[in-house]
Amino acid sequence: MMPRRLLLPLALVCLATLAASAQEEPQHRHAVSLIGTPKYSPDFQHFDYVNPDAPKAGLVRMAEIGSFDSLNPILYKGEAAAGLGLIYETLMQDSLEESSTSYGLIAEWASYPVDYSSVTFKLREDARWHDGTPITPEDVVYSLEVNKAANPRMALYYKNVSRAEVTGPNQVTFTFDVKGNRELPMIMGQLTILPKHYWTGKDANGNQRDPLKTTLDPPLGSGPYRIKQVTPARTISYERVPDYWGKDLPVNRGQWNFDEIRFDYYRDETVAFESFKAGNLDYHQETSAKNWATAYDFAAVREGWVKRQEVPIKSAQPMQCFVFNLRHPQLADRRVRQAFNLAFDFEWANKTLFYGQYTRVGSYFQGSELAAPSELPQGRELEILNEVKDQVPPEVFTAVHTNPVNNSPEDLRANLRKAMQLLKDAGYEVKHGVLTNTKTGQPLTV
Repeated sequence: MMPRRLLLPLALVCLATLAASAQEEPQHRHAVSLIGTPKYSPDFQHFDYVNPDAPKAGLVRMAEIGSFDSLNPILYKGEAAAGLGLIYETLMQDSLEESSTSYGLIAEWASYPVDYSSVTFKLREDARWHDGTPITPEDVVYSLEVNKAANPRMALYYKNVSRAEVTGPNQVTFTFDVKGNRELPMIMGQLTILPKHYWTGKDANGNQRDPLKTTLDPPLGSGPYRIKQVTPARTISYERVPDYWGKDLPVNRGQWNFDEIRFDYYRDETVAFESFKAGNLDYHQETSAKNWATAYDFAAVREGWVKRQEVPIKSAQPMQCFVFNLRHPQLADRRVRQAFNLAFDFEWANKTLFYGQYTRVGSYFQGSELAAPSELPQGRELEILNEVKDQVPPEVFTAVHTNPVNNSPEDLRANLRKAMQLLKDAGYEVKHGVLTNTKTGQPLTV
């Protein structure tokens, strides 16, 4: 019999071990996010930005520029047709109103350890390909292998995956060769899943299919649409799958409402816009400030057949910007880059070239919680910055970054004087009308 005096310490050791195991036990997550807690709880019914009761009907026609010669969705070779994402799915689906956050699609949940050394996905038991075959962990493992083999960009994207294996009923695990990379579980959730039994089988003519070659045979998918009709290089249309397995999932409810989606190809954006004006297309996304201001005075607009709508910016948006290549020695000096910023007259460009349509951003992450702060650092942020104080510019602690503003000729002249002083401090001066490096004699070129 164990001595009584040893029972209590042993019990405490057991309890401590159980507590440590409980802390290290991976959670089954309905969503993964790089930024805080996901907005939607596990029992959410639909995204807030959809109408769950939207009617399902009709045809929508859209333009694509260029051409296509392949229906292979992953291959680096060839030009894949637009819209192939409508027939294929990923393990997780991104939320359009959250930064770097995705929710389960093919995967019911994801789990990963605290060191992010792996991620496990549990596939939904009712997930099906369009031929009724279940989506399996073997499909997922195969998909990773083929994605990496078919596209060097994907091989680089998934380079940290050292192993993919079936680890349980309807479960697949990706093991990584690094630890602490919080993004890797989300990256694996973006993997395009392919049907192994289809791509390793033979076509209607008895020929072996090859996912490493282009094809114009409509492939087997699992998504809300399947290919209806294809005219290579001209048009491709997709029809909604009435018995789509995932139509009632929270991430899908209120979406995929058109009975048919068609992409018509044009060689030139101007021709595509003229086709839209003529009524051959139902939707046009305008990206030109000039066109938005001047090109919409035609009959269909005046009669109300075409409705213009500006998309409100509620989150971070892609930037339009000039990017300095710091590998060039003349641009490695931050004073030179700051001088460029001072000399750039955004207000004139916006008024004269862009019809006042643009708003200048002050951060790469403008519109998100990651945007540059509008106040001096404080609290924990200040503590972290103080730890690397000798590696950051001193003004980080004394001034809030703002872009220069040119509301008047006087503002422009003042900013140009500041720019010239910075360039002088960086070793440049004007010689014979050319900004020249005083040491090398080389002109400042970009």
